[in-house]
Amino acid sequence: AATPDPALNRQVDELWRRWAIRCDDHGHTDFHGVLCLAVREMIEGGEVFAVARYRRGAHGRDLRLRIELREADHLDGARFDIRADGSRISQGIETDPDGRRIAYWMFPDHPGHNDPIVNHRLDSVRLRAQDVAHLFERQRVQSRGVPWGTPAMRAIRDVDDWQTAELVRKKTEACLVGIVFGADEDQQSIAPVIEDGMGNRVEQFEPGLIAYARGGKDIKFNQPASTAGVYEWHRTQLHIIAAGFRVPYALMTGDLSQANFSSTRAGLNEFRRMVEQIQWQTVIPMFCEPIWRWFIKEAQSQGLLPDGIEILAEWGPPKFESVNPLQDVQADLLEVRAGFSTLPQQIARRGYDPEEILTEWADFARKADAAGLVFDSDPRKVSKAGLVQTTDPTAPPSGDN
Repeated sequence: AATPDPALNRQVDELWRRWAIRCDDHGHTDFHGVLCLAVREMIEGGEVFAVARYRRGAHGRDLRLRIELREADHLDGARFDIRADGSRISQGIETDPDGRRIAYWMFPDHPGHNDPIVNHRLDSVRLRAQDVAHLFERQRVQSRGVPWGTPAMRAIRDVDDWQTAELVRKKTEACLVGIVFGADEDQQSIAPVIEDGMGNRVEQFEPGLIAYARGGKDIKFNQPASTAGVYEWHRTQLHIIAAGFRVPYALMTGDLSQANFSSTRAGLNEFRRMVEQIQWQTVIPMFCEPIWRWFIKEAQSQGLLPDGIEILAEWGPPKFESVNPLQDVQADLLEVRAGFSTLPQQIARRGYDPEEILTEWADFARKADAAGLVFDSDPRKVSKAGLVQTTDPTAPPSGDN
């Protein structure tokens, strides 16, 4: 929570923590798990919907609000309508005359559910837009999302077909060991001749097979031919797939054979920049912020938070793991000392709340002082060079004998 009142911030944050543990309407995970699944659905399916549900039975300091995730198939994409007042429905999304979304038409049950016992509800139901959060990446002025891997679908299919064909070729070559050139009339098939109980001939390939040919006195063993350029072709296709999903090749495949420290770090920098863009321009405004508004509104309606005031949120995405932690920490320290950034900004970049960190530090410092303990990590008592600092103005500077 980000309000001018620190006490109110602590109250809101504590209420959020208790609610986030049980916010999943399906009861599987917490808010972070719901968020993780939503982003995965956006990448894999192109979009996902979060629906606000208000369950009965909540009492005391428990909120009724629950979050239900629905896949893109729940949206009735076949519903279209144009009304006299200027409002319209396109692909199941209802808009007012000014083009603002006012409702979604969604199936209560997944239309692809194949359980014969369940009675499917195939009539779409109107849900208010203020109760639905639609998460998708807008790459143009569009109404719905596109799966991230769409540009790579052709390459994925080609790799799968190639692997299947290569496997069949290898199995076929392994089945045919050699060919015997002989004159026996009862052994003319390239496959072993087997007769079933009715006298029918059954021919099949199997590992270790030796075929017989007519009019010869020799045997020649089969020598499977090697396929040139297989690794290069496969690697090229995987590069195309990685580019389609906007993931560095090394991260997607785990192949670091042709990567060095500099190239890996350069690729990660671009990837992290793209991830930060998705976090701040897509996930937070289109998914996190609507859920936060639902949470605040529900808490105020139940009297758990003061009504009539706007309570905004500061979001702190998780930090990126450092490729070179020592150099990165030194760079962050230089930025703070030079005034290019502040200490709270550096703490927030690591996914922590600056207020919580400072409060925890102050509490720990008081306990350490009371116990008479001095740690090398305490900048109040120990300098960066590891020398003990003092607050006595008459004492010589640290390091003097």
